[in-house]
Amino acid sequence: MRLSIVTSAVVAALVGFGSTIAIIIAAAQAVGADAAQTSSWVAALCLAMAATSGTLSVRYRMPVVTAWSTPGAALIASSSGISIHAAVGAFLLAGGLIVLTGLVRPFGRLIERIPTAIAAAMLAGVLLQFVVGVFQSAQGAPGLVLPLVGIFLVVRLVNPALAVLAVLLVGLALAFGGGMARPLASDLTLSTLTFIAPAWDPTALIGLGLPLFLVTMASQNLPGLAVLKASGYEPPAGPILAVTGLASIVTAFFGAHTSNLAAISAAICTGPDTHPDPKKRWMVGPFYTLSYLVFAAFSAALIGLIAALPPELIKTVAGLALMGAFLGALGSALAEEAKRFPAIVTFAVTASGLTLLGIGSAFWGLAAGLATLALDVLAIRLRRRG
Repeated sequence: MRLSIVTSAVVAALVGFGSTIAIIIAAAQAVGADAAQTSSWVAALCLAMAATSGTLSVRYRMPVVTAWSTPGAALIASSSGISIHAAVGAFLLAGGLIVLTGLVRPFGRLIERIPTAIAAAMLAGVLLQFVVGVFQSAQGAPGLVLPLVGIFLVVRLVNPALAVLAVLLVGLALAFGGGMARPLASDLTLSTLTFIAPAWDPTALIGLGLPLFLVTMASQNLPGLAVLKASGYEPPAGPILAVTGLASIVTAFFGAHTSNLAAISAAICTGPDTHPDPKKRWMVGPFYTLSYLVFAAFSAALIGLIAALPPELIKTVAGLALMGAFLGALGSALAEEAKRFPAIVTFAVTASGLTLLGIGSAFWGLAAGLATLALDVLAIRLRRRG
């Protein structure tokens, strides 16, 4: 046992929570969640992180740490016209599909056949508005936003994982010190869970539930497995996906969207800085669990703190937190020359915000990209026959 086990777990939890909580709040606002439902959403997510990380790390004796789907939250935040009840129905669908992927291998193989370039382009299209939002916010509050961007650019040279957390802490100081923040609520209490009945809206299931599942798999679970493998572990993908999917189903009834393997947070916990002996790094799991239990208890107060901040600060933190994910998604989308045009079609349709038949642009972007790719493949085959 080393102190680095504790510090790695706490830092990973702080980075995961602090750098993306603003995106969760934006997602909750987009689907019309009230204050109690938003607090329940965050508390349920934190409890899912605590339960899954502790259970999987102890069971498999490896540092399996989980997180909420940040790109998934961005997808929800970019949606419109979906109620919190319809969103819960979509969350249940996404969680059920994750369980199926883990337990039913043929279904998992079917999902794996979706080209990485198309899935990545869809994600990049979702994230574009958040990244651009940073500089749109700078127009309204340049004295607040531009110094934070500068801090982000400098800190990321030293420690990319802590760059967004540094922006959040400095932003808090500037907002409250400069009188830009609203007064904090005086009636903050411990968090509680609020049951939210699901509504089975076909447009929400297709336009939000299916893209949420695909985004979570492509941008969180697969990279999370890759991080563990890169550190010398052999994670059992099926059981891990089944556990996180089941957690997503349970917590969906309290407003939470999908739980999944961590990627950036996992990188903090899986290397030699955590412990020189790979066989002992699993001990970060219980301390990671304790950290998220604390966040779960005080999520209402933390949300109240975030709500008091100026909107320009929230947009800046959210956009900078998603910049790395946007970069990775765009790079993956354009990596294969043969699939670049279908990927660009996917990206353009998704980023456009197109809504048809009540279904959002993420689904239509995916459909347009797959259709374009199918036409390209057909044209190539016809030319070869000719």
